[in-house]
Order: sequence, then structure tokens, then C-alpha cells
Amino acid sequence: MTTLNEVAQHAGVTPATVSNVLRSRGRVGAATRQRVLDAVSALGYRPHLTARALAEGRAPTLALMVSSIANPFYPEFALAAERAARSSGHFMIVCNTNEDPEVGRAYLEQIAGTLSEGVLVMNANLHFDDLHKTEQRGAPVVLCMWERPDQPPDLPCVAVDFRAAGAIAAQHLLDLGHTRIGAIIGSKRGGIHAARQEGFRDTLRAAGVPHPQSTARFAHDSIRGGYQAARSLLEAHPQLTAIFASNDLPALGAMHAAADLGLRVPQDLSVVGITDIELARESRPALSTVAVPTRQAAEMAVDLLRQLIERAQRGGNKAGFEAAGKGAADGGTATMRVTSPPVLMARASTAPPRSDMPAETSD
Repeated sequence: MTTLNEVAQHAGVTPATVSNVLRSRGRVGAATRQRVLDAVSALGYRPHLTARALAEGRAPTLALMVSSIANPFYPEFALAAERAARSSGHFMIVCNTNEDPEVGRAYLEQIAGTLSEGVLVMNANLHFDDLHKTEQRGAPVVLCMWERPDQPPDLPCVAVDFRAAGAIAAQHLLDLGHTRIGAIIGSKRGGIHAARQEGFRDTLRAAGVPHPQSTARFAHDSIRGGYQAARSLLEAHPQLTAIFASNDLPALGAMHAAADLGLRVPQDLSVVGITDIELARESRPALSTVAVPTRQAAEMAVDLLRQLIERAQRGGNKAGFEAAGKGAADGGTATMRVTSPPVLMARASTAPPRSDMPAETSD
């Protein structure tokens, strides 16, 4: 591997001059600059990012922590975040915790503040204490897709009104005439999808439509989890005409379960989800869902993190971060930015209920 010193020797300049040319710093004459660039090209020199990070105390990279890269939502978010990071002159490191807090903690200790200037956190099962320690080491943290704008965390975040998304999904089914609706929640009871369930449940309640606990299932946020939950629901409650799922993957699983039980979607059973991943648009029938502004959230998160990094560097690590994340404009609380509202994407998986469905039975 060619070194910076070898480039300097080839160009007949000092290593500092080579560094200034590559970093667009200092005053370098046009002829000298071209000589350095020619040497870089001739020798095939590539800057060593790790060495640069250690030498300068900063890295041109951002880290994105996700709980499971196998969930197709996270690659879609990562793609949008990577594009936003690249446009601001940064690289993006994607760290998959595999839903293991210990793995996430190891990433934070090894990467934050050295290989990455800041960290974006997306449902990575990380404890807030660990994230605060990361801040204290001078690496700002931004929570992505925070689900409760009405309950801001004590960390900078970009929030999406997922409670509204649940309400929109419920209203869609009500508008179609459904009153016997089951729910699949892609987290544990009171977990990260709780706001989505609240919006759904409260909308049914306001319309006078019962939603007993027996018609809800809490499942793993996956196609398989949705499949198992839907089979349980439909076998216990064959009178259901619709299923709300708190995410698209369980909703797709519900459609698979319906097919295996001999039910047609949407003729016998309507299914609606939340998020609008690409699979929702490509499934057959195409999944009705409540789209959240994934790309906007990613761009807002990267922009917020970039601003926090710049302010931290101007103010000096921890003190600078505190000035960036907390200030008079925020009333002394961590910065929170809220995306545009979720939007219904009505597709082929929802329709009015059949008039000859089995009668409802008491629980």
C-alpha cells in the first residue's frame, strides 16, 4: 500500500503539502497541487481513514446502529441515510446489533468517537446509559424514528407520529365498514410498537367498535411472527373480517396465513400494515399500509447529527455537544425534530367486508 510519504517523495514536496492538497487546506500553488495529484494518480494512493482518524482525532464517518439488517426496513433507511451522509462529505458505517445490547455496546465502545464522529441509533436495543456515555466521549448521538413525539427522550432525536399511523390504519378499516378487527402488534406488550397500538385501539373505541384483548396478538416483528399470530387469531376468531398489523412484515405474514387457511385477501379478510416497505408494494395482492416518511426521517437525522458534530467540534467535545443538543431554544431539553405525518396507501389488500361472514361470537 502506497504511503503519504511516498507520494510526497514522488512529487518532491513535504508530507504536509500532500495532506493539504488532499484535504483542500492551506495555500498550495497550482503547479504544486497538480504535481501532487499526478503523484497520487501514478502511485494509486488511497488515504488510510483509520490512520487519519487517529491522527486528527476525528473521522469522516457516521455510524448507524440497527437491530436487525435482515428486516428490509433498515436497509431502506440505511440507503437514504448513506446518501445524505455522502452528500455532506461523510461515509456511513452500518452496525448490526442482531437485537443484542452487548453487541451494540461493543460497537459503541470501539467505533464512536474514533472511527465515527457520531452515531445514529435505530431501535438497536441499546440502553440510554450507554448512549449518554457515548456522548460524554464526544460523539453525538441521534435517535432515529422515535415513535412518541408527545414524549421526547433526553437524547436528540427525529420523531415520527406512529400513534397517528395506527389511528389512520384503524380509520381506513372503519371507513370500509369493518367492525370485527383483529390486531397483530410486532413487539411485546407495551414495547416499541405501543404507540401504534394505542392509535389503532383508541380510534376503534371512539367509533364505538369493541376491541377485546383476545383479538390482539403480540408477535415478533417478522413475516413468520405475523404468520403465527394471524393463524392463532383466525382460528380462535373466524368471524374477523380484517387484521391490523403494526408493521408491514407481520401484515405480509398475516396474508400468508390467510392463504393457508383458505381465505382470500381482501374478499374474505382485509389486511393493513404500517411503514410502506418495498415488499408491501410488490406483494400480491399489494399491501394497504400507512406510509411513514422514511427518506425524510433519514435525511433529517443525518442533518441533525452533522449539526451536533460541528457544534461539538467548535465547543470542544462534551461541552460542545451539550451546547448542541441542549439549549435555550429547546427549553433545556434535548433537540427533537418531527417528520411530516404518515399517509395512507390504500391498495389491494383491503376492501369492504363480505355480508355473509360468520356471526360474531362472545369471548
